[in-house]
Amino acid sequence: MTTEKPLILGISGASGLIYAVRTIKFLLEANYIIDVVASKAVYMVWQAEQNVRMPAEPDLQEQFWREQAGVPQLGKLRCHRWSDVGASIASGSFRTLGMVIIPCSMSTVAKIAAGLSSDLMERAADVQLKESRPLVIVPRETPFSLIHLRNLTQLAEAGVKIVPAIPAWYHDPKTIEDLVDFVVARTLDQLDLDCVPLKRWEGQ
Repeated sequence: MTTEKPLILGISGASGLIYAVRTIKFLLEANYIIDVVASKAVYMVWQAEQNVRMPAEPDLQEQFWREQAGVPQLGKLRCHRWSDVGASIASGSFRTLGMVIIPCSMSTVAKIAAGLSSDLMERAADVQLKESRPLVIVPRETPFSLIHLRNLTQLAEAGVKIVPAIPAWYHDPKTIEDLVDFVVARTLDQLDLDCVPLKRWEGQ
C-alpha cells in the first residue's frame, strides 16, 4: 500500500525504544511515508539501554533508524530535530494521516495534556488535536500515579487514543518481538493501518 500523506511518528524518552523500531519497520515495509521526531531524552535512553549513540543530524538519523529497523530502502523516512519547531509537521496546513507517539513518557503525556509545546514532538501532537486528526499514544510506565491517570483521562476526553504497552498472549508469542509486535499492531489499528502480521482473536 502507498499513500501520499505521511504519518508522524513521535519517539519520547520512555524505556522501550524497541516499540518505535518495530513500528518503523512495519510502516516502511508497507511503503508508508513517516516523519520521525525523537525527543531530546531519546539520545540518553539509547545510550543507557543499548549503549548505542544516536546521531543528531537528520540525514544520519534516517540511516540510523533504517539500520535499527532492518529496512534499508523501502518506504520514505524523514527525520526532524527535536528543537526544530519550524519544521513542516509543526503546522496544521501540513496534512498527515495523524500521529503516533511510541513509546510515550509520562512527561510527554503531561505536557500534551497541558497544551505545552516545548519541542517539535509536543507541537506536532498539539497540531493533531487542534486539527481533529488522529493522535495515538503508547504510554510505557508502571505503576500509574493518580496524576498520570488524570493526565491520560484528559487526553482521552480530548479524543486521543491510548494504547498502553500491554501485550496479550492469545496469539501464542514465542519471542520478545512477538510481544512488542502485538502492541504495535493494536496501535496502528487505531489509525486503520493493517501492516503488522498478527494472529488475531477469532473466538474459541
